[in-house]
Amino acid sequence: MSLQEKLQKLAHETNEPCVSISLNTHRTFPENQQDEIVLKNLIKEAENRVIDEYGKRPAAAVLEKLENIAGKIDHQHNLESLHLFLSADTEEIIKSTWESRGNVVEVDEKFAVRPIIKAAVRAQEYLILVLTQSGTKLYEALNDSIVSEIREDGFPFPQNPFYITHSDVRSDAKQVDNQIKEYFNRVDKSVVEIHKKLNLNVVVISTADNFSKLLEVADMPQIYIGHQNKNYDSAEEHHIVEQAYEIVKAQQKEKRTLAIEEVKEAVAQGTVLTDLQEIYQAAIDGRGDLLIVHQDFEQPVKMIDERTFEYVDDSKEPGVVDDIVSLISWDVFSKKGRVHFTHQDELLELGEIVLKTRY
Repeated sequence: MSLQEKLQKLAHETNEPCVSISLNTHRTFPENQQDEIVLKNLIKEAENRVIDEYGKRPAAAVLEKLENIAGKIDHQHNLESLHLFLSADTEEIIKSTWESRGNVVEVDEKFAVRPIIKAAVRAQEYLILVLTQSGTKLYEALNDSIVSEIREDGFPFPQNPFYITHSDVRSDAKQVDNQIKEYFNRVDKSVVEIHKKLNLNVVVISTADNFSKLLEVADMPQIYIGHQNKNYDSAEEHHIVEQAYEIVKAQQKEKRTLAIEEVKEAVAQGTVLTDLQEIYQAAIDGRGDLLIVHQDFEQPVKMIDERTFEYVDDSKEPGVVDDIVSLISWDVFSKKGRVHFTHQDELLELGEIVLKTRY
């Protein structure tokens, strides 16, 4: 099941209780040993809240899952964060490459899908072209993971068959240059075919000179969205994707910066809301075009009716929605609006949460 499919399933479930646990984790030893301890403490907090709010017998199925869930997690393969979703009908464990806003337990009638929306929004598939004259490979990637190596349309390419061996001709720089470009031209035509099939853009790992030559002969240079100025002729796949993903993350940050500028420019048109109550109502009405939330912002509320709420200080009180931002972000996202979570302080000029409306 894809992340988008898991998000849809979790967001549509209503149950009593729905337990959501999120925590920041570590990829490496010995730091990831602490993750196991933190998780056990959060599970204990969740058990206490479930018992206090729902009682042992009515919530027996969830309590049993809470008791057993820690043993199902391999902390040696942690990423940046871990998210658990438990109800009588659901048990979902999701690891994410994005930090959580903290170590959080939420108990409600709905799952707190905010971190999964963030992960879904930032999930990016792309291609990685490892371009060298001694051989060229193409990979399909998702975030910081290699999905597969492409083995069609000529990939993987062997070494440049146009390499000049005669010493006299090899001293002719222009002819050498043309032979290299001919090789890269053939590579590019195959990349374009894969791009048309998968609709994915390409990050290139190569020397600066090879990348420059590739762009000169490219039929669709716009599909090459970035370049890492190194030659990974013999590098392992995880090193390749780590370098490529840095380019992808930088471009995603730039998109968030542009989104903040878009909201600022829309203020003069009167289509920007900063009041949380108004944002919530616009979101449920399907008017949300672009929601931007500061990563650390959260707000527990108690619902008065379907459209209004009052703020509360203690998210652990019975009947309280732990974080209204989770519901708002899902309403915007599910109704084809755009959602961004960011640490960028440029947003704070407008507020910790802002919504640009469609009308």
